Amino acid sequence: MSAQSNTGYIPGFGNHVSTEAVAGALPEGRNSPQRPAFGLYAEQLSGTAFTAPRNENRRSWLYRLRPSADHRPFAPYAGAPLFVAAPSAEPLAPNRLRWSPQPLPEGPTDFIDGIVTILGNGAPEQLEGVVFHIYAANRDMHDRVFVDADGELLIIPEMGRLTVLTELGRIDLTPGQIALVPRGVRFRVLLPDGRARGYLAENYGALFRLPDLGPIGSNGLANPRDFETPQAWFEDSDEPVEVIQKYLGNLWVTRLDHSPLDVVAWHGNLAPYRYDLARFNTIGTVSFDHPDPSIFTVLTSPSDVPGRANADFVIFPPRWMVAEDTFRPPWFHRNVMSEAMGLIHGAYDAKADGFAPGGISLHNLMTGHGPDVASWKGASEVELKPHKIESTMAFMVESCWPYRPTAHASTSAQLDYDGVWAGFPKARIA
Repeated sequence: MSAQSNTGYIPGFGNHVSTEAVAGALPEGRNSPQRPAFGLYAEQLSGTAFTAPRNENRRSWLYRLRPSADHRPFAPYAGAPLFVAAPSAEPLAPNRLRWSPQPLPEGPTDFIDGIVTILGNGAPEQLEGVVFHIYAANRDMHDRVFVDADGELLIIPEMGRLTVLTELGRIDLTPGQIALVPRGVRFRVLLPDGRARGYLAENYGALFRLPDLGPIGSNGLANPRDFETPQAWFEDSDEPVEVIQKYLGNLWVTRLDHSPLDVVAWHGNLAPYRYDLARFNTIGTVSFDHPDPSIFTVLTSPSDVPGRANADFVIFPPRWMVAEDTFRPPWFHRNVMSEAMGLIHGAYDAKADGFAPGGISLHNLMTGHGPDVASWKGASEVELKPHKIESTMAFMVESCWPYRPTAHASTSAQLDYDGVWAGFPKARIA
């Protein structure tokens, strides 16, 4: 087996990229020449309909050692028993829920078999919705690759580095960075530290994009130049490989006699990418009141209703708090959007206890939530002066659709999350 690549990344979000691991592999002046260089096969990967508006159209042309159509029939996959678990069909109670961090597996478990589905909404065949997973693994994927036909995957490491080998290039990740693998792109995950844990957001809906900035202007939040697309990389191997595919909620498997990570060159604007959350340019108030969490949006997947997201990926990074005469943590609120939250490191400023890195909380639509008693008391009594929230990174995957927990999640949630809001003193009217 051999692997060849260029080094480094190409900066920019949604750019049309041209990259080749072997000089001369990309055709000039056309996408599908009669005889591609080196006998490669030209193949188009479309992430949107052919007739999507030009500003939304996403596709790439791949030049590979063998066509991806070269495979035998798929059969049901027996592994990853908690990956494809459908959300519970039981009536959805309007309860707040929270989960402790997923323990690392005891037996050998790779990235795919270590995925546990916690929350979901929508359906892949309806092309809308988002699913919230966690992963915990202690071995490389070795002679296996995965491909998600249901949606694009946003990978959010919490513990341990990842090396994500995709058809279109190699991405190295550390906690504090994120990566997105488009729908239909095959990839393998290696664990440089021998173990890893984190979160996955699986987006069935419109492709994640940068949010509009509106009154903020032309700069701020996640800047396009900070997103990085890998250069071409390929694997030339004639050893057996297992291909696991997620399709309409179920997992399927087939076996190849070669590696499918064999794209020698490609060009287009549908590709995996990574982003360092530390580069997010946080916008906040410099006068009064805690701003709406929408100003922390990194990526958004819009729905058919303007301003109402199918999914928003929102972060709560280190930032200065300077608001005057203001309760500075997130206020008590009920929201038409549903909020699934995770913690990469540090502590979240609205919860004093019980929400640890690797944990999850859920506040579905119109369920009241906000700071716990200790956080409320501290923020109400503290002397207001400029204060920097440091050494933390929390995030939220917000959706206009209510989240349903899976059967596994329903039985593994913390028992008395409601208790964090018990004990608030009654206001007294003089």
